[in-house]
Amino acid sequence: MPGTLDKKTRIAKGIKPTAQSIFSKYSTSTKNLMSLVAEANKGVNPQALMDITTISGYNNSQVADLLNISEKTLTRYKSQKKKLNPVNSELALKLISLFKKGEEVFGELSSFKGWLEKPAYGLGNQVPYNLLHTSNGIDLVLEELIRIEYGDLA
Repeated sequence: MPGTLDKKTRIAKGIKPTAQSIFSKYSTSTKNLMSLVAEANKGVNPQALMDITTISGYNNSQVADLLNISEKTLTRYKSQKKKLNPVNSELALKLISLFKKGEEVFGELSSFKGWLEKPAYGLGNQVPYNLLHTSNGIDLVLEELIRIEYGDLA
């Protein structure tokens, strides 16, 4: 595409990737559950962790907490460029997919992030963010997003 900078140029100029470019990068991996599981079993690159911090606005400590790993382990993944294990890969891909859906439903990531921090009626008045530590919790939040998308708020 004209006017689009390649990855090396963006990095050299200190330009962060956009949420859209991140979502696009993982579109094949997250297009359906079979693709997600296949990619998770192969292990995703630690860049996924940085991509989550970019789209979510969460710091390293929060991302490590969501993946149920220590911040030291998160840093080691990044520095050693070691692929994430299947469980962490699955959580990372599901989080990226969730944020994509959240942006689609709310129209912008900032609105979705705000929603994640407040009790949600459809989730038993639990704060959605608190459910993001497990695969099933992410699924519950995703299901609630789909209900919101279709206007089923009861």
